[in-house]
Amino acid sequence: MRHLARVLVAVTSLLTVLSITTLVPNSGASTAWASGGGNAITDTGFVERMLFEAPLSEFSDAARRRVGPDGVAGDPWFDWSTDFCSAPLVGNSGRTFNFTEPCRRHDFGYRNTKLLDRHYGAGRYWTAGRRKQIDQQFLNDMLAHCASRRFIDRPTCISWAYTFYGAVRIAGGP
Repeated sequence: MRHLARVLVAVTSLLTVLSITTLVPNSGASTAWASGGGNAITDTGFVERMLFEAPLSEFSDAARRRVGPDGVAGDPWFDWSTDFCSAPLVGNSGRTFNFTEPCRRHDFGYRNTKLLDRHYGAGRYWTAGRRKQIDQQFLNDMLAHCASRRFIDRPTCISWAYTFYGAVRIAGGP
């Protein structure tokens, strides 16, 4: 059994190295992808840390400066774009809530999990389970924001948080 595990690790490592060196950049992606500048483990770890481990304030700071896994500002590898939830009738803020930063992190999660899928293997990263985790983090971020609002505004804020969460669960993807 140990021999089989070693062989599987060796084959997986070799395939990862080969796939990284043959990648071609997608539209909007850095040409660093073509030369194999990143790797699946580092890139996946960075996305997961930004999504699930970093406090929202740390994520927001990194997003504004586009700080990548190497700590350098101006990172071109990841998709830092956002439409801040694109809620057409309500926007991302109102009198009782401001979901700008939770929306930014949610967009980062969707866009970069799909990017990992494109670069390192379709169906391995952008899955229904991963999407549910990203959506749950979105809800957690919004509820944390609601807890910081005035006591009288919290019920309305929480209601909006669940409305936004319900919308992404219905319309978000796989």
